[in-house]
Amino acid sequence: MGCASSIHISDRVVYHGKESEDSHSPQQTNATQHQGNPASGLPLKPPSCKVLLVFAKEDSQSNGFCRACEKANYRCKMARTPESALECFSEKHHDLVIIDHRHSRHFDAEALCRSMRAVNSSENTVIVAVVKRPDREEASVMPLINAGFNRRYVENANMMACYNELLQLEHGEVLAQFKLRAGNAIFTALEQSQDAIEITSEDQVIQYVNPAYESIMGYQQSELIGKEIIEVPKSEKNKPDLLETINSCILKGKEWQGIYYAKKKNGDSVQQNVKITPVIGQGGKIRHYVSINRPLNDNNKSDKSSERVQAESQTDIQSSKHKDRRKGSLDVRSTTSRGSDGSSQRRHSSMARIHSMTIEAPITKVINIINAAQESSPMPVAEALDRVLEILRTTELYSPQLGTKDEDPHTNDLVGGLMTDGLRRLSGNEYILSTKQPHHLPSHLTTPLSLNDIPPRIAQTMENEDSWDFDVFTLEAATMKRPLTYLGLKIFSRFGVCEFLNCPEATLRSWLQVVEANYHSSNSYHNSSHAADVLHATAYFLCKERVKQSLDPIDEVAALIAATVHDVDHPGRTNSFLCNAGSELAILYNDTAVLESHHAALAFQITTRDDKCNIFKNIERNEYRTLRQAIIDMVLATEMTKHFEHVNKFVNSINKPLAALEENGSNNDEESVKSILTSPENRILVKRMLIKCADISNPCRPQELCIEWAGRISEEYFAQTDEEKRQGLPVVMPVFDRNTCSIPKSQISFIDYFITDMFDAWDAFADLPNLMQHLDNNFKYWKGLDERKLHSLRPPPE
Repeated sequence: MGCASSIHISDRVVYHGKESEDSHSPQQTNATQHQGNPASGLPLKPPSCKVLLVFAKEDSQSNGFCRACEKANYRCKMARTPESALECFSEKHHDLVIIDHRHSRHFDAEALCRSMRAVNSSENTVIVAVVKRPDREEASVMPLINAGFNRRYVENANMMACYNELLQLEHGEVLAQFKLRAGNAIFTALEQSQDAIEITSEDQVIQYVNPAYESIMGYQQSELIGKEIIEVPKSEKNKPDLLETINSCILKGKEWQGIYYAKKKNGDSVQQNVKITPVIGQGGKIRHYVSINRPLNDNNKSDKSSERVQAESQTDIQSSKHKDRRKGSLDVRSTTSRGSDGSSQRRHSSMARIHSMTIEAPITKVINIINAAQESSPMPVAEALDRVLEILRTTELYSPQLGTKDEDPHTNDLVGGLMTDGLRRLSGNEYILSTKQPHHLPSHLTTPLSLNDIPPRIAQTMENEDSWDFDVFTLEAATMKRPLTYLGLKIFSRFGVCEFLNCPEATLRSWLQVVEANYHSSNSYHNSSHAADVLHATAYFLCKERVKQSLDPIDEVAALIAATVHDVDHPGRTNSFLCNAGSELAILYNDTAVLESHHAALAFQITTRDDKCNIFKNIERNEYRTLRQAIIDMVLATEMTKHFEHVNKFVNSINKPLAALEENGSNNDEESVKSILTSPENRILVKRMLIKCADISNPCRPQELCIEWAGRISEEYFAQTDEEKRQGLPVVMPVFDRNTCSIPKSQISFIDYFITDMFDAWDAFADLPNLMQHLDNNFKYWKGLDERKLHSLRPPPE
């Protein structure tokens, strides 16, 4: 039998193709057949293979190939001289050329191959050299490669040997070359497309953009090719979590389609209908991402009459029929000139408000509908709708409006302290809170090498760490105020975090130590015991069935890490205090989410600074990006200014749809429930709600634990008020004066304003009857103290 040696001159294209329908060979019927899925291969049908045989003399070898071509139903041509071979090849452009290289006295096979390669159309032709069977040492194939041959065939005149060789060639090199030719055609189509098209690698490095992309975005190819997507400037008009949503979707191999704002080179934003498709390649892994972007603004403009405006609005209200996504929002300019003079003036102010908002945002659609409804409404209704528009203009859409300060001073002060960024800027007497350098590990730490080495007295305090009634204060005492490291080791082990991160337990131990060292043990509340408490609550929530249905392993790991670091380096003062004091952190973060931004940033600084505690060192880049984004998002969600926004979004996007399924008797429809629980947007909302509830779960703990936490947070607020008075700063929460404060009243206000609604929603989702019972008991306890006019944590002894 003959043997064939492959000569790999360039990387082979990894595609699967569709079998030629003209082929009658039994082997060909088993060829992979893809029906046009772009991710599987090109849906073009290769024609019957054209073969050119170049043999100076007829012999058994040339006859073997002739009969094999006939059996395979190939179109075959024989040439006897180099001149006739070149002429025939130039005319027919064969897919496969087989040249006799055994007898140099007839013609120079290598020179003929070089001549063929000089023809422009030969780049997609496979050329094979038939060589003598070596009678001694195997000759090098380099001369053949240099001449332009793709393969060599060691002479074997057996017809089946020739036939098998032809089949291998057709389904290997010939089909690959056909794919390359088809690829050229497809790229020609991409070059002509009016949609902006971008192709990136698996690491999201840009590999191709078409002329339409250059034209729309203002970039040249040379400015983009080889750049990572994250290096290209992003528009600020997108929702903050949109990029995480997109990445979460496409990294799973799912297609994402939606509206996205891209930033042109000149800085302008362009709204686009975008479809991003992951392309699965070798090994079943994502190898490319194809993004097709169609600008929306070319179809937005319309000067049609008011009837069309009103009709479209009514359609939105009544039928919610599907519309072409490229149809933009209503043309607000056309509505300003309608109606009487008086109503025109009234409409003008509404239109001005609409112009100040981002077109195509959901709130803009709502305003367009309201504005169209005003046109045919009586004056009292139209004026009421104007007041509705005024409310919609505000940014505090989720925050309840409180009574006067005299009516409820405790709630007002809590809101002022927790939900604002300072009362006023100061021109002098500024309090400078320097950001301390991250700790190195203290040399006296004697944390065990592994879980197995935890001292028995400490291990005993953690025996029930999976129970909600776990007492973190007992662990705090047993560990000499270092509960986070020990509890972290146990909980992270239970969830397999080291296995997920491919990280040694020693690295995790070092990381937990350095994180705990960056909590302030001098804080009465915001210390590592609070972090351990939040980590415990987070782990408890992650074990609830609904939460497990919603989150992936990467979400669980992100939640546990976020809980551990969520208050790292907390100075024991509120954001309002830092902003009023002009602290370095407030200046660094522009008075916005100051502490939360610092916790998230410092967490990654101390983690990645030293390989000994870098728990992310061994995970791949895309996974690290996803994990990092989730951790940051969860830490920032603990900031209280957006408390009501997070809770309302959770209720409206998750609880209400689930309740609707239950009411309709469809709660057993697993697909419907799954689609609600696992959509990328809703997973983000679940994670935010989870860490928020864990962070302020003290009123839902057993009563003794609840009382201890209440005392600690009150002491921290008292200390802040004392310092504000010493420094001459505005007093953020005047009710927290240690000489006059009623702790029961402050707890009642906190539960009423922040806790009840949030835990009602979380309980409806995660099923937490024991927490709700504790909450009820604790509220009654504080209420009882308040009714007795007591200001203390506990009643006086009998």
